[in-house]
Amino acid sequence: MEIGISMFGDLAFDKKTQKFQSPQLRLQEMMEEIKLADEVGLDVFGIGEHHRPDFSVSAPEIILAAAATITKKIKLTSSVTVLSSVDPVRTYQNFATVDLLSNGRAEITVGRGSFTESFPLFGYDLDHYSELFVEKLDLLININTHEDAFSWKGDFRAPLHEQQVLPRPTKPLDIWVAVGGTPESVVRAARLGLPLIIAIIGGMPRQFKPFFDLYRQEYIAAGHDVSKMQLATHSHGIIGENSQHTANKYFDNYAEQMNRIGRSRGWSPYTKEQYEGGRSKEGALFIGEPNEVIDKLLYHQEMFGLTRFLLHVDIGAPNHKDLMKSIELLGTHVAPAVKKALFKPLI
Repeated sequence: MEIGISMFGDLAFDKKTQKFQSPQLRLQEMMEEIKLADEVGLDVFGIGEHHRPDFSVSAPEIILAAAATITKKIKLTSSVTVLSSVDPVRTYQNFATVDLLSNGRAEITVGRGSFTESFPLFGYDLDHYSELFVEKLDLLININTHEDAFSWKGDFRAPLHEQQVLPRPTKPLDIWVAVGGTPESVVRAARLGLPLIIAIIGGMPRQFKPFFDLYRQEYIAAGHDVSKMQLATHSHGIIGENSQHTANKYFDNYAEQMNRIGRSRGWSPYTKEQYEGGRSKEGALFIGEPNEVIDKLLYHQEMFGLTRFLLHVDIGAPNHKDLMKSIELLGTHVAPAVKKALFKPLI
C-alpha cells in the first residue's frame, strides 16, 4: 500500500490585515515540505489546482517540475488536474516533461473539479461540464497510448490529423480518476481500467463502500486484470505528537476554511461537534497522534481494499512547522507501521 500526502497550497488569512499569506512564501515552504516527504520515505506527493485568492497553486505541473529537481524517489501527481477546462495535449506535454525531469516518477490525476472558476477563466461553458470531461479524458487516453502520430476528433476541440504529441514520457503515464461520489464517474473509470481515487472529506466513510464495490464489479466485467487494480482515498488530516493538543490547535484553521468554502455553497457553519465526529473511528478526518491515524488507516484499508492513501495536510493553512511535523510523523511512524501490519510474507 502506498502512503503519501496531498496539498492545495492553502494561504493563511491574517484577520488583522485582512490579507492572505504571500503565495511566494507559501510556495517556498511547500518545496521544503515536499523535500521532507521524499526524505522520510513517503510514496506519493499530490498537488491540486485552484483559481481562487485563498490558494497558491493554479498550475500543478509547475510545482511538480520544481519538486522533481529536489526529490529522488517520491511519485509526483496532480491532485487534481481539472481536465474539463484544460487542453489535454498541452497538459500531457507538461506532465511528460515532469516525468522526464523526475526519471519516471510523474502521474496525473484528473477530475471534473469541485470549484468552477476555471471554466469561465479559460473560456469553457459550464453547461458542458460533463461532456467536456468525457471528451477530454478520451483524448488524454489516446495521447497516452499512441507514441506515434494519430488522428482524433471531438466536439469541443480542434481535431488532430496524424499528429504526434511530444515529448514522450519514460513510459505511459498512470492516469488516475478522482471522484467525489458520483456512480457514473466510478463506472467510467472502471470500464476504462483507470485507477480510482475517491475524496472522502466528510460524513461517514462507510457510506462510500458501495462505490468501491461498484468499481470492482465493473472493472472485472470489463475484462481488466484484477492484479493491476488500483484504489485510493484522499482525506483531510494532520498529525501531531499529542492528539487533543493537535486537534485543538488545528480546529480554528480547519473551521475557517470550511466556512469560507461553505458560504458560497449554502453550508451551515462548521461546528466543533462535526469536527470531533470526523475525528472518531467512523469519521472522515485523520487528525490526532500517530497511533490513532495508524488504526484508522488500517480500518479504511480493510473496508475499501486500498492500494493507496493520501493524507491531505494543508486545509486551512496550518503553519509550516506543524506541517513539517505532520509529514515527518506520517513518514517515520504511520507509514512503516501500516505497511508492516499489511505485509504478508510469501509462503
